[in-house]
Amino acid sequence: MSSQDDPERGETARAVAVRSAVLTCAILLAAAALLGVFSLWMMGAAVIAIAVCAGLAPRRRIRALLASDPSTIARHPGVADAVLAHIPDPVILVDQRAIVVEANEAALLLLPGLKLGHPLSFALRSPVVLDGIDEVLAAREPLKVEYSERVPTERTFEVHIGPLRSQSPDLKVRSGVVLFFRDLTSARRLEAMRTDFVANASHELRTPLASLLGFVETLQGPARNDTVARERFLDIMRQQAQRMTRLIDDLLSLSRIEMRLHVHPTTPVDLVAITAHMVEALTALATTRGVSLEADLPAGPLFVLGDRDELLRLLENLITNASKYGEAGGRVDISLARSDGPHGQSQAVLSVRDYGPGIAPEHLPRLTERFYRVDVEQSREKGGTGLGLAIVKHIVNRHRGVLAIDSKPGEGARFLVTLPEVRT
Repeated sequence: MSSQDDPERGETARAVAVRSAVLTCAILLAAAALLGVFSLWMMGAAVIAIAVCAGLAPRRRIRALLASDPSTIARHPGVADAVLAHIPDPVILVDQRAIVVEANEAALLLLPGLKLGHPLSFALRSPVVLDGIDEVLAAREPLKVEYSERVPTERTFEVHIGPLRSQSPDLKVRSGVVLFFRDLTSARRLEAMRTDFVANASHELRTPLASLLGFVETLQGPARNDTVARERFLDIMRQQAQRMTRLIDDLLSLSRIEMRLHVHPTTPVDLVAITAHMVEALTALATTRGVSLEADLPAGPLFVLGDRDELLRLLENLITNASKYGEAGGRVDISLARSDGPHGQSQAVLSVRDYGPGIAPEHLPRLTERFYRVDVEQSREKGGTGLGLAIVKHIVNRHRGVLAIDSKPGEGARFLVTLPEVRT
């Protein structure tokens, strides 16, 4: 006989559903309280669980269930189990002996050796966390500690350890500890990048500023009436001012690109036309360095969805870099071609190659980092700011493309930019 035929059984089923929803809400709100933050997804999940299940039972029953025995609610954790399984952060429940009682999927992925019924110390060999569990069990007060792992990748977690109290004889564990792992890896990386960025930018600006101040003081003092020295100092001051201008321009460009990084360009741009334009514009500059620009471009147009100014800046940075650092080879090859992508989508492939000294393998992964230079002094002498390739990388990312760098010492360097082609 179905629950529809038996009103009493139907009422019981609806009661179980609401109990599960109430338990879910309690678990999520407890997690939020332990973490010290009521996140939107936790609150939303709790409200949805209550709302959905509340529709299955009369209102008069909901009020009674909210005040019902916790042990009865705990016997029907279906909704709670489902929500716990989808919590993105690792959650582990241990008893008073630090035996693992429950763990969600995220915890099992973080600690492959974790097994229910086994001591937590078998899978987690962190004295700080294990001592923290003992401290929480003794003091019955929540605690926050930090846990780091080095293999397979370096990751850092903030572990929130909180006491679990229950007087219900039906629960699998009447008292123990709940551990919530909050991943701090990305936040720490961003913090380190921000610190490095400020330090590098300050250093790059401090050097020309100190030079300018020194020459100004010299011109106001000992070299006041020395015409030859004054002309020489003014020329150096002009170079230092231009260096600061280039640096500030690059910083502003990088900031603007980052602000629009998630906004996909929607305007078709002929990559052949702007490549030809940039080659023509930079030919004179390359000639002064003893470098010839050789372009191999398709006869017809090749369209991509892009921002014309940003793509011009990408070409300018790549060709200028190749001219500066590959001048020993005397030639820079710029080519543009159409190729088939991995899913049959046509792609535009831009190649800029120089025949200079090349780049050692250990430098290749870091070339697109802000202010990273293979040779700091050579870069500054050539007017580089250390931001050119970082700007290129961000432009390529915004255009949903791929940047690849291929180089070997003594064989020059090739920069490949692949962008999705669009048919017009």
